[in-house]
Amino acid sequence: MESKIITYPLLFTPGPTPTPEYIRQAMAQPTLHHRTAEFEMIFANARKNLQKMLNMSEILMLASSGTGAMEACIVAFSSHTILSINSGKFGERFTAIGKALNRKVVEISHEWDTPAHVAEVEKALESHSGIECICLQICESAGGLSQPYKEIAKIVKQHNPNIFVIADGITAIGVEDIDTTYIDALIGGSQKAFMLPPGLAMIGLSQQASNHIESHSNGYYFNLGKELKNQRKNTTAYTAATSIIIGLQAYFDMLDEKGFTHNDIYQYNTTIACATRKALQAIGLQIYPKNPANSMSVVVSKYAKDIIKILKTHYNITIANGQDRLKDKIFRINHMGYIPLHELSFVLNAIELALQTLGIRQFNAEANRIFFQNLRL
Repeated sequence: MESKIITYPLLFTPGPTPTPEYIRQAMAQPTLHHRTAEFEMIFANARKNLQKMLNMSEILMLASSGTGAMEACIVAFSSHTILSINSGKFGERFTAIGKALNRKVVEISHEWDTPAHVAEVEKALESHSGIECICLQICESAGGLSQPYKEIAKIVKQHNPNIFVIADGITAIGVEDIDTTYIDALIGGSQKAFMLPPGLAMIGLSQQASNHIESHSNGYYFNLGKELKNQRKNTTAYTAATSIIIGLQAYFDMLDEKGFTHNDIYQYNTTIACATRKALQAIGLQIYPKNPANSMSVVVSKYAKDIIKILKTHYNITIANGQDRLKDKIFRINHMGYIPLHELSFVLNAIELALQTLGIRQFNAEANRIFFQNLRL
């Protein structure tokens, strides 16, 4: 009987991601009151760093999950009609939020492995003249799909520059260099590439979007106009997520101390994601999305449930199952944040050993051989 290998736990789900010791220590400091000069200085620095990272005119931080920011953006940038691009659970969420807010929702829907096309977006815009904003994911994490957001956002603005583009970048920010040229609201979350606990959402705003929310104040807690007025003064309309914001600034401090630029992180993430996918394919596994994002590797397999269970029980590794229609059909391996190579190497070995346990193929360390062969760091 195969014995269990005892090791320290590895969290490889696409959010929450593991929080490094450096950031944990920063958040473990005595709690600061959110209405003090000390915290306002930290808030100002975090806000400035986010603004530089996202290349947006304004930045807002909300004590909320990313879903709260999605709702806030629909409240702020529409009053009657939205266009929702749905290639997964979080595209479905934009649609559901729109309907809950009594918006008319025009929807472009695809299977969770298939991106939208510019031509169908153009057709929807031509067929529905009342569309006020378009909502889409940069990375649809339900299936690890990368959407052609740059091309879609550009065609929207060419069609009508007054239509707002709302982009969910929750699993893309900190992973790739996001082109914000045609994006009006870029949504992020703390528990992904920033390697923080859940509870902080951020929204990057274009100048057009900032001007709009200043003159169209909607909602109460998710009133972005009210938040913008306060956050320009380095405070918040309501209680701030103080410890997480302190951790966010620690993330930026950590990059500075290591001498990393954002481009260094983006290049590292691209390299490990591509090498991982090649390694998984080398041992006979199939990558699920037609256009994979670099925030995670997603495998479709009839053995997905078994592989997830073996990794957890034998190797103390937690990877993610699929959701809803993809439950027990895929597994997802995180690449967000700064993933040590030896940990990812261990995960790949464990997956190959799981295939051996299931009688699918004999372990020969092929996954690791291909992984390291394709690293160009």
